[in-house]
Amino acid sequence: MPEGPTHRPRASRPRRSLPQTGTPGNVAVGAIAAPWGVRGDLKVQPLTDFPERFQRGAVLWVRGRRHEVQRSRWSRALVYLGLSGVDSRNAAEELRGALLEVPESDLTPLPEGQYYRFQVIGLEVRTPEGSSLGRVAEILSTASNDIYVVRGGLRELLIPAIEDVVLEVDVQGGRLVVDLPAEV
Repeated sequence: MPEGPTHRPRASRPRRSLPQTGTPGNVAVGAIAAPWGVRGDLKVQPLTDFPERFQRGAVLWVRGRRHEVQRSRWSRALVYLGLSGVDSRNAAEELRGALLEVPESDLTPLPEGQYYRFQVIGLEVRTPEGSSLGRVAEILSTASNDIYVVRGGLRELLIPAIEDVVLEVDVQGGRLVVDLPAEV
């Protein structure tokens, strides 16, 4: 899952929703869109709120292999990277569509009340009375707040990730308690 905090108190910046299935124990911080140039550079869509993940000298994992960032530059919402061991356009082409990952143990600690997306996806969603509504299947980013997409219940629900609605997040217990607004 992508790295980036979700749920109170701040909303994360908008991101396109991409299907990610990373390596167990790792978190995706970028998706390789395409090769860039002839030296093996990569055009990457960031999946993190921490741009320092892509600075020169940073360590990233691609398909189980360790790479160090050799070159890095930003242009609009994309980052262009040169990674150690990727030194030709053909080598870069082989990585098209791959995820750039970091171990969960390397994640930046978040303030109280903020959670990484991968921690929220999969949580069982319940009402204060204990009724199960399904599980968080996806998180959509909007300009104002994240939206939890809940599936597996009677119908798909779109739940705003705001304090008035999300009453409790229990990552260890695997549940999220919500007080649904009337329009949901």
